[in-house]
Amino acid sequence: MSPSENPFKIGFLLSGNGSTLENLLEHIADGQVDAKIAVVLSSRTQAYGLIRANNWGIPHEVVPYKMFKSNLNDYSQRITQLLDFHKVDLVVFGGFMSCYIVPKHYINRVINIHPSLIPSFCGKGFYGTKVHQTVLDYGVKVTGVTVHFVDDEYDHGPIIAQETVKIDDRDTVDSIQSKVTAIEKRLYPKVIQAIIEDKITIENRKVRWIE
Repeated sequence: MSPSENPFKIGFLLSGNGSTLENLLEHIADGQVDAKIAVVLSSRTQAYGLIRANNWGIPHEVVPYKMFKSNLNDYSQRITQLLDFHKVDLVVFGGFMSCYIVPKHYINRVINIHPSLIPSFCGKGFYGTKVHQTVLDYGVKVTGVTVHFVDDEYDHGPIIAQETVKIDDRDTVDSIQSKVTAIEKRLYPKVIQAIIEDKITIENRKVRWIE
C-alpha cells in the first residue's frame, strides 16, 4: 500500500505496556494497515505505552481518571475533546482499563480486543492474566480472542471477529496467554484494515464482513 494523501487517522487509548500499540505501528510501517496513529491517550501517567508513542514520534497525552474525581462524564468528555482535536476516524483500545462513554459521533467507531470468547470470561475486572487464570480454573476446552465495538458497558458491544484457541491438560496461564497473544497480533490489524476499507457493516448487533 502506498501512503494516502489524506490518511485514515486512529486515536489509540491505553493504560499500560503498549504492546498492542507497538504491534499496530509495525503493521502500519510494513504497509499492512493503511492508516496513521494521530494521537495516543493514556489513563496512567506511568504507562510504558507513552514511551513507545514518543519513540515513534506520535503526539501523546495522559488523561488520568483520578484527576476527574471519579466523574466518568467529565473524563469521557476530555478524551473526546482530544480525539476530536486530532480528527480521528477510528478509536482503538489496546489495554485501556478505564470506562469511556462513547458520544453519538463515535458510535461504531470505537473498537477493543479482549483475550477470551465474549460473552464468556469478560466484563469489569477481567483483563490480562486474570482472564486466562479464570479460563484455566473453569476447565473450558476452548478460549480465544474477540474484537468488538465498544459501547458504554465493559466488553459488551457488537462482536466483529473471534478466533479460538484450544486448551489441553498441559496448558498453563503463560501458555494460554502466548497462544492468545499470537492471534491478537494478527487479528486486530486485520480488523482495523477491514474497517478502513469499509468491509464491515453493522445492523443492530450483527456485524457482517463484505468479501
